[in-house]
Amino acid sequence: MSFLSKTLDRVKPSPTIAVTTRAAELKAEGRDVIGLGAGEPDFDTPENIKAAAKAAIDSGKTKYTAVDGIPELKAAICAKFARENGLTYAQDQVTVGTGGKQVLYNAFMATLNPGDEVIIPAPYWVSYPDMVLLAGGEPVCVECSIDNSFKMTAAQLEAAITPKTKWFLFNSPSNPTGAGYSAAELKELTDVLLRHPHVWVLTDDMYEHLVFDDFTFATPAEVEPALIDRTLTVNGVSKAYAMTGWRIGYAAGPAQLIKAMRKVQSQSTSNPCSISQYAAVEALNGPQDYLEDNKKLFQGRRDLVVSMLNQCAGITCPRPEGAFYVYPDISGCIGKTSEGGTLITDDETFATALLDETGVAVVFGAAFGVSPNFRVSYATSDAALTAACERIQTFCAGLR
Repeated sequence: MSFLSKTLDRVKPSPTIAVTTRAAELKAEGRDVIGLGAGEPDFDTPENIKAAAKAAIDSGKTKYTAVDGIPELKAAICAKFARENGLTYAQDQVTVGTGGKQVLYNAFMATLNPGDEVIIPAPYWVSYPDMVLLAGGEPVCVECSIDNSFKMTAAQLEAAITPKTKWFLFNSPSNPTGAGYSAAELKELTDVLLRHPHVWVLTDDMYEHLVFDDFTFATPAEVEPALIDRTLTVNGVSKAYAMTGWRIGYAAGPAQLIKAMRKVQSQSTSNPCSISQYAAVEALNGPQDYLEDNKKLFQGRRDLVVSMLNQCAGITCPRPEGAFYVYPDISGCIGKTSEGGTLITDDETFATALLDETGVAVVFGAAFGVSPNFRVSYATSDAALTAACERIQTFCAGLR
């Protein structure tokens, strides 16, 4: 319609939400559907966190709060960064938003001018480029090869930087690939950034606590302290603490940037839910021992899915360092026809046929900027994962 903003012409709806919605519709029709599209833990929020939320309600903490977070939560966030990342921040360097997505969006809205470029390694989380576009910037997506475990090299970063570059947007462990950058790999990237003082770093650390085997998490400002004055370190409670619906994300960075982001939030949502904020205080300050248990659970699921997908004809599935995703390559399936009669021309037709013919919902790779692949979220039960992978094996075996 002509009265709609032309800015909307630059963006598309979230493909991951579309897949989840389609799977739910098929389930409502009575279909046997296994959804591997949603990026959220399948277990409940821990009891101590729920208890803190109930206590907040009972004590009347149900009013407006400061725009970007209560002091108690900002103090807990400062303590978390000091304890786990060796990063020192004051409360005026911390912001709290309605999920990590709002924090990222606020950062772009507060900093991007028309023509400003944001370097985004691909595969990327589906929302990154569209948030940049909504804020008036230009996403510069750099495809990272499966041969390098989908990780950006220093040479790729150097080649992508121009005088217009404002941000380098970075996510480790990655959604959608699960790839994690070691401290040594990060140092190669931060060395490049030191040579380009006009480029700021926006690091999305949402999957920090979901790393496997002997991998050690690191974040850019920790690896290269000289970058801390131009780094926004984003995190949240959604994934580690199974609090996706509570909608609390946070970030720390230079006070001037945080102040600008606060201004954006003051004219959009204002404060995040007061109850969720008090729950997040307990998440960050309370017992952390179950994080290790959850990590072991996800590691077992990763091993199960990687093993079974690598037994599928035409599929190669790398073994990621973290998060709860795998990003298999389906090059060997392209050009073949499914038993249901669908010609597999790309990863979208693969994912569509897989859902229609087997009831397994995955997200096609083009949504994340690298094809031909698809993303599996293994944040569900072993039984569901086994059944889903068996269906994918049967589907691939039937391709001709």
